[in-house]
Amino acid sequence: MKFSIVITTHNRLTLLKRAIDSALSQTIPCEVIVVDDGSSDGTDMYVQGRRKKLLDMGNTRLIYHRNSTNLGHSGTVNQGVALATGEWVKLVDDDDYLTPNCIEEMVKAIAGRPDAVICSCRAIQVNENENEISRSRQVGKGTLVYIPQAEIHYAMLLELLPFGTPVQVAFSRSAFLKSGGWDTRFDTNYDDIDSWIKIAQFGDAIFINKCLAYRTVWHGSFNSKFTLEQRLDINLIIKEKIYFCISEKYRHSLPKLSEIKTSIRLHWGFVAIKKSKIISAINIYLKTDFSIAALRLFLKRLVARDCLDKLLKESQVTPILSVREHN
Repeated sequence: MKFSIVITTHNRLTLLKRAIDSALSQTIPCEVIVVDDGSSDGTDMYVQGRRKKLLDMGNTRLIYHRNSTNLGHSGTVNQGVALATGEWVKLVDDDDYLTPNCIEEMVKAIAGRPDAVICSCRAIQVNENENEISRSRQVGKGTLVYIPQAEIHYAMLLELLPFGTPVQVAFSRSAFLKSGGWDTRFDTNYDDIDSWIKIAQFGDAIFINKCLAYRTVWHGSFNSKFTLEQRLDINLIIKEKIYFCISEKYRHSLPKLSEIKTSIRLHWGFVAIKKSKIISAINIYLKTDFSIAALRLFLKRLVARDCLDKLLKESQVTPILSVREHN
């Protein structure tokens, strides 16, 4: 199974060097494609110089592409996947990086589940000095969690299955292309989650409960450019997309879409309060139609984060969790 690592970048050369190092240092060598969205900070010269040094040593794994016009983050991801030759693609934003065994662990996990089209892992959140801030949560029990296609969207709707950011996720290239790629209308704000929803329509999912990636949390990240209200608005659109992708198997037990949207508003109001953005919280809550059902959904979201096991057991799917670690 061949993997391609696609690194998207724009004017972050210092951070990009670390991302490239982590991609070239994988225990399983793979194609590394750097897609530059028109940087003006010397990225072109650096990557081309590094590529030449590797070529002089007979190493053809590093590929560089510079967009002729600025495509934005989503368009740059699409360009990178189009250039990739691997059956699977691992995305890396220029401010994130991988553990040396990331691709190896994913290859082993995917090999045991040929119907999988998307694979995710836990991540360590670090600051600008690479000091650990936190870790993304475990999903289910066991080292590997296998989620059949019929369960994926329902689990996403209930917040039981957070695939996470691009650095955590790998996907089948063919499933990505069939899904239509990243939607540029969501550029840098839920464009990744929108893609996971679409890719998951074509097969099963795997979650690796190991931290195989580092995600940098800093003032220059894409998410920091959006207000809480803007993120809420897109979150509502994304939830609606998930809602209509849910398998017929779970249609009878679905909450009303209006209740789900209200619970999402309650969540973002709560986030605003935690961030001491009281005006934002008030604005969000003033537009919220409170209901007992929505409040229950919101509270369930807070306390039921480890219920993926229960969902899969109740679905009576046999090869569920407890997938043993490969030797």
